[in-house]
Amino acid sequence: MMAERNDDVLLRVEHLSMYFGRGKYKNKAVNDVSFDIKKGEVFGLVGESGCGKTTTGRTIIRLYNATSGSVYFKGQRIVAGTRSYLDKIAELRQEGGHEKEIEELKKQIASAKYDHKKADKKLVNKIQMIYQDPIASLDPRMTVKEIIAEGLKIQGVHDKAFIDKEVLRMLETVGLVAEHATRYPHEFSGGQRQRIGIARAIIMNPELIIADEPISALDVSIRAQVINLLNDLCHSMGLTILFIAHDLSVVKYFSDRIGVMYYGNMVELADSDELFRHPLHPYTRSLLSAIPLPDPATERDRIRIRYNPLTDHEYTTETPEFREVCPGHMVRCTLKEFEEYKKKVQD
Repeated sequence: MMAERNDDVLLRVEHLSMYFGRGKYKNKAVNDVSFDIKKGEVFGLVGESGCGKTTTGRTIIRLYNATSGSVYFKGQRIVAGTRSYLDKIAELRQEGGHEKEIEELKKQIASAKYDHKKADKKLVNKIQMIYQDPIASLDPRMTVKEIIAEGLKIQGVHDKAFIDKEVLRMLETVGLVAEHATRYPHEFSGGQRQRIGIARAIIMNPELIIADEPISALDVSIRAQVINLLNDLCHSMGLTILFIAHDLSVVKYFSDRIGVMYYGNMVELADSDELFRHPLHPYTRSLLSAIPLPDPATERDRIRIRYNPLTDHEYTTETPEFREVCPGHMVRCTLKEFEEYKKKVQD
């Protein structure tokens, strides 16, 4: 099944949900999230710990099986969940008299299962991931050369000379040297380990990199080096990056567009400059108010905005929806909030 054609869009996420558990114990880690990433851009995904950022990235790369929704990469559906169809069928059966709708939903379930199972593995391999913890993500029993070359070997490359050449090239690309190839992960610093993880990802010649908080486990002095490395790779290799983080100040520097997640939902999405100029959702304003300032005098007077969804919203009479307040600026809100947000943007 093909998505709506748009040559600029590399990745499209449509109504993606990822639930853990069932019944009353169900945890909606990701709930009805939609966004797209254009070729060549850096898309930042931010939010506090536990909001569903990492789960979104892992579901996109098929480390988790999506509960519902779809992910399209280069126009092909590579992820397809079915629970939303099953829930709708159960609802229609309870009402009775909807046999045609049920049959159509069954066809969509069959199509989703087929697309998910038959997704082109070579296409999926064009998406690679850089993990948050550079220690846990590297096998301590493998040398650096074995770690970086593992993806090539899995894909059936057995030319030893070619593998050696590519590994050395990747080491140089990420700022390491040939002598590092025979060492083990415990012999490196955190920043060097993360460079090894980056080399392991880019040796597969990907088109999309999912960077899952790649600097959060590193010293502050090393973070800028890794960010600059990713920025250089983005330009030199033409990479597209989904950059997952909880630090909005870093995301602003690195990202073209930013999506803000809270409690499994995407609550705001806009261009980086627009989001910082007109933060509309109260949770986004709360995140921005938490960014520390380099001026001690200003920092002393900084006022934190507290976000409380029970008092900041009125959802008892209307369910919020993702709405476009101005071109490219989306906010999860009710109709009443939507009108208020439009006035704020115009002011």
